[in-house]
Amino acid sequence: MSDSVLFVLTSHAQLGDTGQKTGTWLEELAAAYYVLVDAGYDVALASVRGGAAPLDPASLDDPWLTDAGRRFQADAKASGALATTARLADVSPDGFDAIYFVGGAGAAWDFPVDADVRRLAEGVDRAGGIVSGVCHGVLGLTTAQTLDGQPLVAGREVTAVSNKEEELTTFDKVVPVLPESRLVELGGRYGCAAEPFGAYVAVDGNLVTGQNPASAPFVARVVAERLSARADAPA
Repeated sequence: MSDSVLFVLTSHAQLGDTGQKTGTWLEELAAAYYVLVDAGYDVALASVRGGAAPLDPASLDDPWLTDAGRRFQADAKASGALATTARLADVSPDGFDAIYFVGGAGAAWDFPVDADVRRLAEGVDRAGGIVSGVCHGVLGLTTAQTLDGQPLVAGREVTAVSNKEEELTTFDKVVPVLPESRLVELGGRYGCAAEPFGAYVAVDGNLVTGQNPASAPFVARVVAERLSARADAPA
C-alpha cells in the first residue's frame, strides 16, 4: 500500500506565561499513528520548525498515558521520527494522500499563524487528498482557503476541542485562540459530543475533524477508510 499521510506537529513548547510546558498531546499522535501504520499506510512526521517536536509533559503520565502512547514511546522507529521531524518549510504536499494536524495546546500558538501550515493544508486539499485534524490541531485548517478565496471550513461540518472543554481545563484563560470559536467565526458548522471529553468526529467530504484526544483513533479510521475506498474505486 503506497498511500502516505503527513502528520503535522506543533513546535511550540511554552504554555503561555504559566511557566508550564506544552506541545503535542501524545495520545492524539500515537493513537492515530498506529491506526494508520497498522493498516499499512506510510506516515511521515513534520513540525513547524523541524527537529525534535515537543510533547506535552502531562500526556506522558497516568492517567493520560494510553496503551498507544506507551507503544509509541517503546517504538524506536516512531520515537526516532518524532526526534527528527522534517521542517514544514521543506515539505511539499506532493505525494501525500492525506494530512493530519495533530493536537496539543501548543498548536494554538503556531498553527494559526504559520504560512507553511496553510500551504500544506491547501496543497493536499486542492490535489483531492484528505485534510484532517483533531482537538487544537484543527486550527491547522483554519487559515486554509478554497480556490475561490473562501475559508476551507466555511459551511462544512467540523469539530475541535469545545469551548466548554477549554473552560473545564482552564485553557480558555491560557491559549490565544479557542478552536470552537474560530471555526464558528469562519462559518464552520460546529458540532460536538453531548458530554465534554466524549469522542466525536465530523466528516464533510474530504474534511475529517475530531473533537479531543478520545477522538483521535476514530479520525484516523475515517481517513484510512476514505483512502481505502479511493484505492478501490474504478479508474
